[in-house]
Amino acid sequence: MTYLTPGELEVMKILWEYGSLKPAKILENMQRPISNAALRSVLRVLLDKGQVKRKKVGKAFFYSASKKSEGTFKTMTRRLADAFCRGSSMGLIARLLEEEQFSEEDVEQLQALAKKASQQKTTTGQRKSK
Repeated sequence: MTYLTPGELEVMKILWEYGSLKPAKILENMQRPISNAALRSVLRVLLDKGQVKRKKVGKAFFYSASKKSEGTFKTMTRRLADAFCRGSSMGLIARLLEEEQFSEEDVEQLQALAKKASQQKTTTGQRKSK
């Protein structure tokens, strides 16, 4: 399971949103100032982790995400559940519900999502206890 640092995740979010980019274009989309050398270091680490791929076009390298954001989201939420909730997805959701402020509308949306998920699992026979 690959862990992404906040800086790596910021680069990945840019690549997921914009697709294949040169480092200069990635820098333009960064939310915080970062040097070209620091960005290239992050890209090298992401290459080593298998999160990005690099293609040479002329003299320039273009970087793109090699994994979809959904897979990374699943991996990172699993790590949170493992680290803080003994691997329990339900525990992770419960902690979020306890620690966050939700409006009545938010609660209604969450209830609707929970009902929909329950119905889908019941119809496909895939109930999970985690």
